[in-house]
Amino acid sequence: MIRRAVPFLILGVVLTGILVTLAVYPPGGPPRSTFRRVYFADNISPAHQAVIDRFNAEHRGSIEVVPVALPFAKFSTNERKELLARSLRNKSDRLDVFSVDLIWVPRFSKWSEPLDASMGPEETRRILPYALESCLYDSHFVAMPMYIDVGLLYYRRDLIRGLPDGGAVEEKLRSSITWEEFIRLRDRLTLHGAPYYLFQADNFEGLVCNYFEMLAGQERDFFAGNRVDLSSPVAEKGLQMLVDFVHRYRMSPPEVCGYDEIRSYIHMLRYGGAFVRGWPNFIEDYRSFYPDSVNIANIGRAALPHFAGRPPVSVFGGWNLMISKYSTNKEAALTFVRYLQREDAQKILFELGGFIPTNATVYADTSFMAQHPDLAYYRRLLDYGFHRPQLVDYTRMSDIISSYAHLAIKGELTVHEALTRASRVMQNEQVFHK
Repeated sequence: MIRRAVPFLILGVVLTGILVTLAVYPPGGPPRSTFRRVYFADNISPAHQAVIDRFNAEHRGSIEVVPVALPFAKFSTNERKELLARSLRNKSDRLDVFSVDLIWVPRFSKWSEPLDASMGPEETRRILPYALESCLYDSHFVAMPMYIDVGLLYYRRDLIRGLPDGGAVEEKLRSSITWEEFIRLRDRLTLHGAPYYLFQADNFEGLVCNYFEMLAGQERDFFAGNRVDLSSPVAEKGLQMLVDFVHRYRMSPPEVCGYDEIRSYIHMLRYGGAFVRGWPNFIEDYRSFYPDSVNIANIGRAALPHFAGRPPVSVFGGWNLMISKYSTNKEAALTFVRYLQREDAQKILFELGGFIPTNATVYADTSFMAQHPDLAYYRRLLDYGFHRPQLVDYTRMSDIISSYAHLAIKGELTVHEALTRASRVMQNEQVFHK
């Protein structure tokens, strides 16, 4: 995501503008007592708008969802989080439904309407278990999943297929090769100065995802009990791997230290990078506007490499829906949240936006799955997934880890120094500033 400084006042301006424009009910419409407007804050993509339009058509005269756009092009993930937190901290009733990164669920639970009474056994059985897990906090349902993500590897098909055994290499990539095999593969490719492996090493949550995959890749239950032990050999080896990609193996350019996902994707497309670590909807996002369709068509999906003798792992991402406890339209908001979990809505979100469904019935539709082999592949990758620690103060911990890991990858601190300092600051309860 592009990281720009924006005044936190923007959300208030956006919401106020919407309310001033829409507060007066359209002349000739039904009485206010039976009509509700639901204000929904999210990154409103064309896929989001399509399902909103369908919902509004189905509920014409009773409920209208009004989108409040917080696009990734203007707001980083952290900026979105702070904008929402400020609005809810002020007990504002201007938002009814808002989307949260699944790692925010513990922090936002105090501002969300509990959903335990609304989510019966039949409803929860329809949701993928690992998506549902991210909606629980303190044994209570506080959110509904919208879509799920999982880390993966993108690669240049033309480069791999140019090898004498390209077909076999490609198949192995999709199943996951070891990190050692991945490093050796570089010597077989003709890159003409293009980067081999791009990952996100800027000082933000994306770096933490890359790092945590290195930790869980060595020890699957590393985060058991929601603990993060940076003094362990696993923690040191994982960060050293990321440092070595840049400084020892020189398979990743120093520029990755300033890269988030968008910058790494653009680097791959413009300069012919062979591999990039990313999230599932990269191709769907860029196909609609990137001018070089050949480059997009040449990109394939693969599993992240794994450590020898260990299973592949990928960190879960995704976004969940919460209903504000300050909403005055909770029943209408719940109707909309349930609609977004419906099979037809989930299919639209995937077909138009590449958002991976959390409704298990989508995967049981053999005809739909046959039309979308990429979704079948994503479903396989979900079995490799793991959740980051579920902590109220996760953001603080993540900020600390990303700051010091970033300095290590830049070469400004040794791995040991970076992890020692990060551990020390994490144990200090003072506010941490990046």
